[in-house]
Amino acid sequence: MKKFNLSLSFLFIFLICAYNSNCEQKKVALIGTGYVGLIAGAGLADKGHKIVCVDIDAKKIADLNNGIMPIYEPGLQDLINKNQENICFTTDIRKAVNDSEIIIIAVGTPTDENYESDLRALNAVANSIGKVLQDSDDYKVICIKSTVPVGTNYKIKDLIKTYTDKNNFDMVSNPEFLRAGSAIKDLYEKNPILIGSDSEKALDIMEELYDPFIKNGITLIKSKDFATAEMAKYAWNSLVAVKVSYVNELSRFCNSCNADLFKVIETISFGDSVLPFKSVRPGPGLGGSCLPKDTRAFLKMANVRGVDLSIIKTVIEASDLQQEYVVNQLYSLLSVSEDLNSSDCVKDKSIAILGLSFKANTDDIRISPAIKIIELLLQKGANIKAYDPQATENMRKLFPNITYCNSVMQAVDCVDAIVALTDWKDIKNMDFKVVSQLVKNKIIVDVRNMFDPAILIANGFKFANLGRR
Repeated sequence: MKKFNLSLSFLFIFLICAYNSNCEQKKVALIGTGYVGLIAGAGLADKGHKIVCVDIDAKKIADLNNGIMPIYEPGLQDLINKNQENICFTTDIRKAVNDSEIIIIAVGTPTDENYESDLRALNAVANSIGKVLQDSDDYKVICIKSTVPVGTNYKIKDLIKTYTDKNNFDMVSNPEFLRAGSAIKDLYEKNPILIGSDSEKALDIMEELYDPFIKNGITLIKSKDFATAEMAKYAWNSLVAVKVSYVNELSRFCNSCNADLFKVIETISFGDSVLPFKSVRPGPGLGGSCLPKDTRAFLKMANVRGVDLSIIKTVIEASDLQQEYVVNQLYSLLSVSEDLNSSDCVKDKSIAILGLSFKANTDDIRISPAIKIIELLLQKGANIKAYDPQATENMRKLFPNITYCNSVMQAVDCVDAIVALTDWKDIKNMDFKVVSQLVKNKIIVDVRNMFDPAILIANGFKFANLGRR
């Protein structure tokens, strides 16, 4: 029995050591002691990392060293007090960068009078880091946590490279998604960690940094580029703004007709669980008997009462623009292939339209995006070959003179290009080795992101999709 207990003890010690080896302490310089920098620094210190917070404001640093916070955020003071052994504050950026493996930049990037980001503080930090790296051979991960325009990480990378050609650093984009007033809770319990980089090594190091958070259930999202991470920050905030503005518009409408806004919000909140945002996918625009009709009717009712639902109006306009965008993608691919001007390139060309219903598993073509797309192509002189496993007869009533086919292969045979609109199973499962022998120009517009770009490329297709590299 004693031998058994001793074995368990050794196993327990082994597991603790294995866990600690996976949670290796990192030395981090966190430049900028504003809202983002202090909360990130405090959270990382609480997870056992050694954090040096840097700022050019000597008074702010002196106050922090005396326990005086420059901002108020519930729980922040207690978190820093609790982790004094792991966090310190300095104005010496050179020493902080030299002594750290990871440098996180969290300086302010306010907008100017033209709503363009002011990156002077970020550029100044990059210059300071570059001057340190030119005298050092140590590898550093330089992480931008500040909110920056798409493309900024590449610009900062190039700026630092003017000081050193040693390849002794990599960049990472790591925007934050914290809400003032609940930032500590967001950090520990709620919001994802997003990292984007063109360096696998840097991504691995940042994943190790955040490993304690990930082990506690926080979602890690990794992207092998900077732009996705930079974009996500703006998209996140814009979606929040859309929701807030939409509720504000609803409040005006509810006032006009004596409806209870809070009961309305309680009801529509269930929509987030029925169709959570992560399951929304891009496509050719709104279709079917509900969304296009009801949004327009909603807008009309509000206008009658003198209420401007500008967000709903914009949603409708965006749906119409999406269908024009799909057609323009086709024009672009064909014009390059045929060396012709824009929309002139479809005249007398044969185009396969795959999918006529507004979505798969229905024969409903009411306000189907296929209708407008077919109309736009016919106006430019295209010849249409159409296929849908269920909606053909319904579409034939609107377009009796286009060619309808009984299979995907019949539709794509001898056409100049394909527009795939609906994700029916037999459309998604097309054999591109066969299809590539049938389509003359090997051009496809994939409106539902049904097809793996690698497969399209391998079979010689020129293609466009929505939102994928």
